[in-house]
Amino acid sequence: MYNSQLPTDGNTAPNSASLNLDAGTFAKNADRHSNERIRQLLKSFGLRTSLIRLKVIDALLTAAENDQPLGVRGVHSHLLELDIPLSFLSVREVLKRLCSEGVIVLNPDKSYSLHPQATAVLYGKQ
Repeated sequence: MYNSQLPTDGNTAPNSASLNLDAGTFAKNADRHSNERIRQLLKSFGLRTSLIRLKVIDALLTAAENDQPLGVRGVHSHLLELDIPLSFLSVREVLKRLCSEGVIVLNPDKSYSLHPQATAVLYGKQ
C-alpha cells in the first residue's frame, strides 16, 4: 500500500502495474468519439454540456459501432463497466431528455440511437 509520508524512488507507478495500451486503437477511438465533437453536437441542439451527456452519447456511439443496440439498462451497465458511477435513474432521465430534444431516438425495440440529423452534425455531413 502506498504511504505518502514515506520517501519514494521517484517512480510513481506501482511495480505490478502494466499498461498494455495500443496507441493506434486509442487514437482511433479518441478521434471518433472526440468530446469536442460531442460538445458541438450538444451545442447545435441548444443543450449544455455535462459529463453524463458526454458519456451517454459516447456509449451510444460505441454500441452503434459494435452493432449492439443499448436500452437504458445497457447504457447504465456500460457506464458502470467504465467505472462511471451514475444511478440508473440519472441515465434514464438523460436519455429521456436527449430523446425529447431530438438528439437521440427511441427505437421500437426500446433501444436508443443517435437521430440521423445528430449523426450528420457529429460527422460533419450537414
